[in-house]
Amino acid sequence: MPLVSMNELLVGAKAGGYSVCYCESWNLESLQAVIEAAEELRAPIVAGFNGGFLMHSERSRPERLAYYGCFAAAVRASSAPIAFLLNETDDLAQIEEGIHAGFNSVMVENACLGPKEYRQRVKEVVALARANQVSVEAQIGHLPNGWDTGDGHGEVTDPVGAREFVEDTGIDALGVSVGNVHILTCGTAKINLDSLRKVHETVDIPLVIHGGSGFPAERAGEAIALGVAKFNFGTNLKQAYLAAVRKALGAYAEPMNPHPFLGIGGDKDIMMACRNAVKQKTKDLILAYGYAGRATAMPTSDNSNRSSVREYAT
Repeated sequence: MPLVSMNELLVGAKAGGYSVCYCESWNLESLQAVIEAAEELRAPIVAGFNGGFLMHSERSRPERLAYYGCFAAAVRASSAPIAFLLNETDDLAQIEEGIHAGFNSVMVENACLGPKEYRQRVKEVVALARANQVSVEAQIGHLPNGWDTGDGHGEVTDPVGAREFVEDTGIDALGVSVGNVHILTCGTAKINLDSLRKVHETVDIPLVIHGGSGFPAERAGEAIALGVAKFNFGTNLKQAYLAAVRKALGAYAEPMNPHPFLGIGGDKDIMMACRNAVKQKTKDLILAYGYAGRATAMPTSDNSNRSSVREYAT
């Protein structure tokens, strides 16, 4: 089936009273895992890669985005409705390259740009995206970083500013900061639902929670009722992947035959262990957020951006 507009997925989720997960990938095995989990549970999902990570300063040189954009062909071959997201990047050249490489949705990162510069960048991305039937997510407010301080110092989304920003830029989805924390590796964040309610009352487009790994799942229903249509996950998927690597690698020692452990795809294969671990974690998230089976009504086109609502529901 064709790629599905992220806007279409999120508008459908908001109308249907549920939320979809964005499960971030970083290599072939993790992307396979996300796609297979969505297919097996008949669930819509947002798949993709982190643009900021792909050009991170710790790399000797930025990754070639074409290596990752080519996975759009695999997404199109899936039986599940999937949007393909280039997440958390503020680099206009990378965004343009990503759109032409096959990504049909973009999230513009605000961590390193001032408010005026960020707004202008989002407008530039929206103009580019509209010409290519691509969905655009942006963010108002800054999330604290769990790896730095445990809870950090975030900047809560201002509801009035959010409304004006949405109206001025024409984005499709808005990431919010309401106590959620980026890369929280243990425990859960303290979510301020009153802040989320105020944003929901002023903004009518789908809302997004970044830092889903640290979001208290028992409060997800309340957040969904307040307009959240997408939760982002990455940290807990990588934790599952690394745990599988550690366990599977322990069975290998030289001079054993390396092929059963890497590339054959059997019970000993480390790549399969990692793939299965991420797939199970993705399934757990889909089930925890209660939208398995929502892919029974399939979209008819991948060319809609602000399209009419189609509810993916049984």
